[in-house]
Amino acid sequence: MDFINFESLTEYRYLLVLAAILITTKLLGLISRRVQMPQVVGALVAGVLLGPVVNAIFGLSTAEGFFSSTAGSDQIFGMLSELGVIVLMFGAGLETDVNEMKKCGKASFVIALIGVLVPLFMGAGVSWFFIDNGESQVKLLKAIFIGVVLTATSVSITVETLKELGKLNTHAGSAILGAAIIDDILGIVALTIITSFGDKSVNIVLVLIKIVLFFIFALLLGFGMYMLYKWMNKSTKRNSRRHVIIAFSYCLISAFAAEVFFGVADITGAYIAGLVLSMTNRKRYLENRFATLSYMFLSPIFFASIGLTIQLPSLTSSLLTFAVILTLVAIASKLFGCAFGAKICGYNAKDSFRIGAGMISRGEVALIIAQKGKACGLMDERLLGPLVIVVVITTIAAPIMLKMLYSNKNNKKLKTAKV
Repeated sequence: MDFINFESLTEYRYLLVLAAILITTKLLGLISRRVQMPQVVGALVAGVLLGPVVNAIFGLSTAEGFFSSTAGSDQIFGMLSELGVIVLMFGAGLETDVNEMKKCGKASFVIALIGVLVPLFMGAGVSWFFIDNGESQVKLLKAIFIGVVLTATSVSITVETLKELGKLNTHAGSAILGAAIIDDILGIVALTIITSFGDKSVNIVLVLIKIVLFFIFALLLGFGMYMLYKWMNKSTKRNSRRHVIIAFSYCLISAFAAEVFFGVADITGAYIAGLVLSMTNRKRYLENRFATLSYMFLSPIFFASIGLTIQLPSLTSSLLTFAVILTLVAIASKLFGCAFGAKICGYNAKDSFRIGAGMISRGEVALIIAQKGKACGLMDERLLGPLVIVVVITTIAAPIMLKMLYSNKNNKKLKTAKV
């Protein structure tokens, strides 16, 4: 076996893992489609199955796995995963009908507000009985923090599912996207308020000012890009690669500025960038180019990474009970809370529950919030296990419920791209 350079095997193992991710996500995605489920469900399951297998093959512990931020050169997977969700949300912005979004503006705010308050109070109420802490004030803060974790919405899963179903650019789809963006902002405010009690260095007023400044920045940058594209349309008679390069650069700059300078999620900046370019006459051209990049490479890595990062510590009977109850609360609070908000805004019953189902997925957003709580002492490490279970189940349940709610006798097959 001298002809095998084992040092190179370690250095270049990411190539094999990448190939395994692409093949496995596609294979399980096709199986999901065969059983009338969105392909994203298969991709998520692929990540869950690949994590232990890949780590076992290369002798890695869960803590130093391929998607761990402490895995040295393997941080590339974490970056590709983040890039995947950025491109996914940028594509969602490109496909959004701005006129339809305007119609859903007020409704989206109401849906988001109720979709934050209901999980917050229900999550805090349930968590109170499972937190071991003698001081009632500290116990209350920790319970409220878990409620804040449940306010999170990972709309990227919903976006991919709605794309497969051909329902992204509908009245309900637009409401989901609008509500998810507002939900993100309200979640940041709630997180800032609760963490300020555990970390006195957090300035609530400063955070709110930065959020307002972000939207001013996004408006000015978006106007500049829109005018640039109008000028480019006059000088370029046909579709050109320069449009793709400029659009992608705009997306990345917007995402970077949102996260680093203003403390807003990078996917919010990416989505707004796509929304701006959706108003140009290069919309379809850009959609096709970025859909190829996302479908072929980045999206499978992102969806698989959710499963690959999952760590399930040992659970006691008490924690397992907490996990089951918290999962039911997580699903019910978003489903019925957002559905109620949609109903009072004039949506019919079916669309209301579609909107509620689209807001269920917590995804990586909830895990990120939980880690921040752990860092400031508001999240007990032993409760991370139940939260991971909530994330896994809600992430898989959302696309399944959307498929069920959108299914009808005349449309039994998913509207998916050619394989």
